[in-house]
Amino acid sequence: MQKKSRNTVITKEPRPNKLWLIILLGIIFLGFLGINSLNPAKQKSAQLLSNGEVSPTPFPYQELTVPYLREKTYESTLGDTQTVSGNGSYTTYLTSYTSEGLKINGLLTIPTGQEPPGGWPAIVVIHGYIPPAQYATLGPQYSDYVDYLARSGFVVFKIDLRGHGDSEGEPGGGYYGSDYVMDALNARAALQKVSYVDPKKIGLWGHSMAGNIVLRSMTAKPDIPAVVIWAGAVYSYTDQRKYGINDASFSPNQFNTQRFSRRREIFEKYGSPSAESVFWSQVAPTNYLNDLQGAIGIHHATDDEVVNIGYSRDLIKLLDATAVSHEFYEYPSGGHNITGGSFNQAMERTVEFFKTHLSGK
Repeated sequence: MQKKSRNTVITKEPRPNKLWLIILLGIIFLGFLGINSLNPAKQKSAQLLSNGEVSPTPFPYQELTVPYLREKTYESTLGDTQTVSGNGSYTTYLTSYTSEGLKINGLLTIPTGQEPPGGWPAIVVIHGYIPPAQYATLGPQYSDYVDYLARSGFVVFKIDLRGHGDSEGEPGGGYYGSDYVMDALNARAALQKVSYVDPKKIGLWGHSMAGNIVLRSMTAKPDIPAVVIWAGAVYSYTDQRKYGINDASFSPNQFNTQRFSRRREIFEKYGSPSAESVFWSQVAPTNYLNDLQGAIGIHHATDDEVVNIGYSRDLIKLLDATAVSHEFYEYPSGGHNITGGSFNQAMERTVEFFKTHLSGK
């Protein structure tokens, strides 16, 4: 199109070419996008999904991933204590702490005798799957484990995961959510603030479902000095397809429908767990083992009919390829809870492991 000037007289305006207009508008539009892309406030970081799509950050179900859990801050304090019982080795209290705005209850044992310099070493005990309606803080579940650890000179904090006992919140399951991991790490944070616990000597003990919880907790906080897992399940997430879990006590009716719709939505969005999936690679704690600074002890009975011992054997193979200090013990009997004649042997080894890696003995 010609531009008018004082020395030019145009008697007829030429009709513009439509193709030229389309090209011109396209150049202007692309230039606009380019200018905006230089503005950091308008930029959006992206996450590549397993199906090749790109999703803006924060991406759906990001809270399951280890990088997300590492970025979170875990802050909590213990609530009031109520004396339950006492003996020559320790005193037991009911107490609580907060986790993501929820009141979580727990059973706290404190050794009697002279407190060591810097405070007692401590262990957060995380229970495995128990039907929420059957769970009780002062129930028989895990009482023998707590007693053995408490008599061995540890502060023991057996927490009631959210939705269990009188703890607030909804039970969410251990594998396709991070609620229980946050409960475990907030319990640790609460113990770090009490005067009678050495904040640098707090370990985690987990059974069954809690094997996944404590390993994910450890990868979120690699400075946790010691973790012990009994009959644990689900680490790489592909191992769940491989072995499954055979728990006759599990009933879907004990959970709200949101839990199961959530799992379905995750699988619809990202597909089944696989080593090739960017999303699932960030969820599986086994991809972060090289970051761990502490030690891991694993115990499993070969006759475990609930959780296949293959879960533990596969994890050990991965740990063998790292510099992480680890121990693995198999027991010919004892079942899923490692009871009977295997119980004392497994507890003795567990106590020695914690004393070595928490107390430096």
